[in-house]
Amino acid sequence: MKFEPKLESARLIKRYKRFLADIELANGTQITIHCPNTGAMTGCAEPGWRVHYSDSNNPKRKYRHTWEWVENGQGDAIVVNTGRANYLAEEALTNKLIPQLAGYNSIKREVKYGQENSRIDLLLQNSDLCDCYVEVKNVTLLAEDGQGYFPDAVTTRGQKHLRELMSMVAQGSRACILFVVAHSGITKVTPAEHIDPKYAQLCRDAVAGGVEFYAVSAHAHSEGISLIEPIDVMI
Repeated sequence: MKFEPKLESARLIKRYKRFLADIELANGTQITIHCPNTGAMTGCAEPGWRVHYSDSNNPKRKYRHTWEWVENGQGDAIVVNTGRANYLAEEALTNKLIPQLAGYNSIKREVKYGQENSRIDLLLQNSDLCDCYVEVKNVTLLAEDGQGYFPDAVTTRGQKHLRELMSMVAQGSRACILFVVAHSGITKVTPAEHIDPKYAQLCRDAVAGGVEFYAVSAHAHSEGISLIEPIDVMI
């Protein structure tokens, strides 16, 4: 995906109140921008790092600029706008980047399903195949040696999604978690048992119940965000 128009960059002062960040422009001016990320953003928001942000050019917006990605102290690119994950996942599926999901010719977004009042991120369909329910998760938490984790905070919503996916498999459909790995330093993904042990256990239950797990790496750069390759998921 490409950024249109091109992004601007600045120095991060601080992120606060979950949805706000103060940044300093090259001329020394300080502005507040929207931070579209509800997570803890551990390792994604250190003061002094280079922030790349978009401009809506909408004067009616209270915060017209949006934080898209950041460069950390090691030079890694981290996409903090979690709203990009579903678009990147759909792009990966459309381009057949994940061979196990390449047989579908229809992708529907935000379809109601399940018993817990849920909406699936992407529903894959083909008249010759059973439906496949795809829940997309954005991964940015890096430990050491390229090890990425999800989630970065306890997620009751994520736990619900795993239960719903297991239910769909039990009813005869396919279901999967697709991790969009939005940190260029991450080369493998695993559930963060040290953060949310219940989610990690549900992942193991889901694998036993037939839910599939995939991951694809996405690297941000000056022009946009490029999908790189599938990477390993270890449950």
